[in-house]
Amino acid sequence: MQTSLFRRYSFLFLLLAWAGVISAQQPAPPGGSAPIDIIHADSLSIKKADDSTTLTILVGNVVMKQGATTFKCDRCVRNDRTRTFEAWGNVHINDSDTTNIYSGHLKYLTDKQIAYLDKNVRLTDGHATLTTPDMEYNMTTNIATYKNGGKVVNDKTVITSKEAFYYTDIKDVYFKKNVFVNDPGYKITTDSLLYNTENRVARFIALTHIKDSTNATMDTRDGYYNLKNGDAQFGQRPLINDGKGVTVEADKVSLDKGFAKAEGNAVVIDTIRKTTIIGNLIYQNRVTEAVLATLKPLMIIKQGEDSIFITADTLFSAKLTDLYVVSPALGGDSIKIKPDTLNPALPDSIGINPNAVAPGSNTEMVAKDSATAKPVAAGANKNVPEKPVTEFIKPERAAKAPAVAAKNTKAIPLPSSVDPEHKAVVRDSIPGKAITDVPKALETTVNNPATAKAAAPKAPGKAVPSSKSQAANDSTNRYFEAFHHVKIYSDSLQAVCDSLFYSFKDSTFRLYQDPVVWGKASQITGDTIMLHTKNKQINRFEAYKRGFMINHIEDQAYNQVKATRLDGYFTDGNMDSVRAKGSAECIYYVQDADSSYIGVNQTTSDILDAYFWDKELKKVVLRSQATGTLYPIKDKSPDEMRLKDFRWREAERPRTKYDLMQ
Repeated sequence: MQTSLFRRYSFLFLLLAWAGVISAQQPAPPGGSAPIDIIHADSLSIKKADDSTTLTILVGNVVMKQGATTFKCDRCVRNDRTRTFEAWGNVHINDSDTTNIYSGHLKYLTDKQIAYLDKNVRLTDGHATLTTPDMEYNMTTNIATYKNGGKVVNDKTVITSKEAFYYTDIKDVYFKKNVFVNDPGYKITTDSLLYNTENRVARFIALTHIKDSTNATMDTRDGYYNLKNGDAQFGQRPLINDGKGVTVEADKVSLDKGFAKAEGNAVVIDTIRKTTIIGNLIYQNRVTEAVLATLKPLMIIKQGEDSIFITADTLFSAKLTDLYVVSPALGGDSIKIKPDTLNPALPDSIGINPNAVAPGSNTEMVAKDSATAKPVAAGANKNVPEKPVTEFIKPERAAKAPAVAAKNTKAIPLPSSVDPEHKAVVRDSIPGKAITDVPKALETTVNNPATAKAAAPKAPGKAVPSSKSQAANDSTNRYFEAFHHVKIYSDSLQAVCDSLFYSFKDSTFRLYQDPVVWGKASQITGDTIMLHTKNKQINRFEAYKRGFMINHIEDQAYNQVKATRLDGYFTDGNMDSVRAKGSAECIYYVQDADSSYIGVNQTTSDILDAYFWDKELKKVVLRSQATGTLYPIKDKSPDEMRLKDFRWREAERPRTKYDLMQ
């Protein structure tokens, strides 16, 4: 009897143990998905819901595992027929020891290995943390999806959006709808964005607005931004505004901490100084704000209705405070160029002497149709500057113009769209350096803030420019240079030369190496020519060493003035008068009261003044040691009346602004 009873209980015990094993391990589903193993639960019970449905209820410190994924929760109900389970309370999913997901509730499809989570969902992968009200996570593709708003926190960067797809294995997040990136250095607003939480690179696939900590803004549809090191590249004609009145637009713009590079039909507009630079390749030093443009660059200086257009092989612009120091001996606010940039070829007295006799509308004038005459005293002319101009840049710098070679940077392919059902497009995990071909001319700064103290001059009588003179809003603290094949065009004046220097401080163009300036029917040449502007118009000019002015009358007849130095003055943009000093020579066609030509006067003197009326030469005044001869008009042919070194260079003259690009 006891043996029979023992056998009966033993059989019952084995039956219960076998049933427990069956209920503790879900059979492997079709398709090869791993079964769900129950690792631990404080209590386990089985409930039969209907004839075909059996529920396994786990309560207390529940731990289950499927392949490399571990599930933890407070309570779980598993449905063997539908191959699903639901979990509540302190839900925690650990996927491959790299991704951890937390929530208040979970519904899991065992066959498809898809988790639906809600109630304070949080996902972290060691690089970033994603939070959202509800989320779907696919264990097979390792893609987390939210569609009801969420945010990703990566170090100090916070990204929010309406929808997102998180590729946890490659650390890419595809954000959609109302995307906003809040970073200490940048604020980004867009509709769609790709972001890698490991290398912190944001990729732009839709219209994107970026604002940095300096209030600079960028609008782009294509490119990337490395929020870790500041490298960036923008495509599809981005627009960049530095917040200081300068905008940049180009086919492609690249940025790093030190430099910016604009390629393909680049346009840089400075609204403070009213200048525009156009070129196929433009660089900028973001620290010193120096700019270099090449590949058919064009600069436009807005001058009311008569803008000045300038082209050259290379254009370079930077701050004047990177060239000059201030001398208290000159009053504390005067600018003097550094000694190493002075031009030794020019005389010390290259500036205008305020005490010299100058032509003007109030000057007592006497026509010199005879061979000799006495000098005539003249009153002061308002156009004469108060101080000599002594600052010049070496013409030799033109020979050292920076050579620029456009090199291809590393290509960053971007997907035109992202399929959320598949992994992100394969691409470089870390983009290449945005700019790799910075010209040497931009790499060094004279007045670099990092080295300003060490570089400050120690000699007595010199001091570093005041902070006022270096103020960011000082529109005059700027200059630009043009190197090789320089052409200038405006409605009232045109010029060509090999190199040019322009200072916004004194509004003066300095033209070097065989310069030519044309104004209406007049041509001016010299070794060096300075064009002074005032109130956005040409005010006066100076031509040094072999100054030569030619005024075309008709056919082959020309009025000519030649001297060591020429000083010319303009009124309302038209030639008013010219003074010739030093071995002055003149050939001048004389007219009678009816404006008929009656003779041609060939003279020499130490000082000569020529006066214009209605854009034509009307009077010549010989001031000192004058000699000359008046020939009847019939006795001299135009070909005979040529001063030495006469060259009429009209063929080189740009007739329209479009000629500058030829």
